[in-house]
Amino acid sequence: MSDAAVATPAANGGGPLQISKITETIIRIAGNSQDGIQAIGGFLARLAGRSEQEVMTFMTIPSTISGGPSIFQVRIGSGEVLTAGDEADMLLAFYQHSYEDHVKSLKLGGIVLYDSDHVVPKPEWQETYRHVGVPISSLTVEAIGGTGRDKGKNIYALGLLAKIYGLDVPKLKRLLSERFGGKDATVLNNANACFDSGYNHSLENLLKSYQFFAPENKGGTQVVMNGNEAIAYGLIAAGVRFGAGYPITPWSDIMELLRRELPKYGGMFIQCEDEIASISMAIGASWGGRVAVTGSSGPGISLKTEALGWASMAEMPLVIIDVQRGGPSTGMPTSIEQSDLNIACFGGHGDSPRVVLAPSGVEDCFHTAIEAVNIARKYSTPVILLSDQGIATRIEALPMPDLEKVCQDLSPDLSPVNDHKPYDLAAVDGLTRHLAPGTRVVSGKYPVVTGLEHDELGHPTGSPKLHVAMTAKRRNKLRRLAAELPLPKIHGPETGHVLLVGWGSSEGPIREAVDRARAVGEPFSSLHLKYLNPLPNGLETLFKNFHRIFVVELNDEGLYGYGQLAQILRARFCDPRIQGITKVDGLTWKVKEILDRTRTLASGQ
Repeated sequence: MSDAAVATPAANGGGPLQISKITETIIRIAGNSQDGIQAIGGFLARLAGRSEQEVMTFMTIPSTISGGPSIFQVRIGSGEVLTAGDEADMLLAFYQHSYEDHVKSLKLGGIVLYDSDHVVPKPEWQETYRHVGVPISSLTVEAIGGTGRDKGKNIYALGLLAKIYGLDVPKLKRLLSERFGGKDATVLNNANACFDSGYNHSLENLLKSYQFFAPENKGGTQVVMNGNEAIAYGLIAAGVRFGAGYPITPWSDIMELLRRELPKYGGMFIQCEDEIASISMAIGASWGGRVAVTGSSGPGISLKTEALGWASMAEMPLVIIDVQRGGPSTGMPTSIEQSDLNIACFGGHGDSPRVVLAPSGVEDCFHTAIEAVNIARKYSTPVILLSDQGIATRIEALPMPDLEKVCQDLSPDLSPVNDHKPYDLAAVDGLTRHLAPGTRVVSGKYPVVTGLEHDELGHPTGSPKLHVAMTAKRRNKLRRLAAELPLPKIHGPETGHVLLVGWGSSEGPIREAVDRARAVGEPFSSLHLKYLNPLPNGLETLFKNFHRIFVVELNDEGLYGYGQLAQILRARFCDPRIQGITKVDGLTWKVKEILDRTRTLASGQ
């Protein structure tokens, strides 16, 4: 942060109020899930995106229907933002438990903005943190009447934050209008009344307010969305026009968006009676000539594995979204974990190879969804896209994609062919190509699809020779893909003492950990993997230049002390330098956690 004192009339009329110019801030909002704290964070994040600022969010929500304690953390910056932040500059606390559970998440000297109707500050913390009490609940009642107390206090608090941080009020008002404009007129009127009341409240004990430095002009338009939205829109841009699924947290948002949007493009999404029906219906649609999508979280992926094996045997193009959460079984439905890698790569009976990709952030979700569709089409194979709860609910600002370049049409080609063998063992590229049903085959020899082992036309066979050949065919096309995959770029120098390897949502914390370490002279670098099965060829050439390799992931260390990706890498490269850094507390990585664990292991302790 950088301070620039500017004397302006104080809100309380009692002397000049210092304005502190800042490059970024981290705000943690703590309350109950029923209080609309996610709405406050969403408004702040979307305002940042429309103001050409960088933004990243993190949230926790209770897994019970009745609700309960919840937080939303938002980091807004004028420069690059890689994580939602380890420690907050401000805590907005609605209840005593919100205050007591989260006050220590503040930086020393941070601000506690609390609802004095429900929070009594602890004397021992008043010297460590600056406390600003506002009777938010009762003032909301004054603004819009008693019926709005529990529904409007979040917007009242948003007005307070807008005043403290000098936020763009007209843009915020437009966001309010977009959110509530489609409801009864009184809803928007009450929201505006709450906001104005909060914005105009006198903050006598605040001492200073804040103002962001102007962000760099990036040019172009920014859009703001979360990872689930990015995946759904990426699938639509890729040409997917059919999906089938069953609700489960945190996949359901993708399902609901596709159900709403696909009909606008001539497509449809079907909510099925269960997970088995969902993947089976999607496989049928893919056989019908276009790549289809299904999805779930860990428990649902388990149910889909038998049909996934069928798709592997029949070599059907199919995209399966797995938005990971804490497991096993129903586990921790609203917590983050990266523990579905093993089932994604190996789940199911028999040898059933499939492709596994893992996006690292919200923007990457959009483009990886398109890539998943294209790989499924080219290699006629199931592709699993491994997201996680952290990316699913994380809000980021990203440049508007060039839709004219990325959007594609997957309409099937029904032109007649003289002859066709989808599983042609003599094909030079070794790839399978299916005809869309209804395509005329002049020879009259029409292929079939089956979950049984088959010959080149798809007819079932028990031939040992054909089983060996077809198994090799299904395996070797993934080897071909591995040879075409790009090697990931190393963040930092390409040689050094420590290389941190990550996948999925851990990219930002790992990169920030490397930056902090290098700032104090520690020779750290990092590498992030998107392609998890198959792995790109040549990773060993990157690994050989580092003394220690630590794989940072959100799953258990297992029986032998390594996380799931670390086990795969050790099996692939037989390299004892590869070790795991794991955790399963249901929370995203903090930069400090990564640095502390890495330094301890690197020192040999």
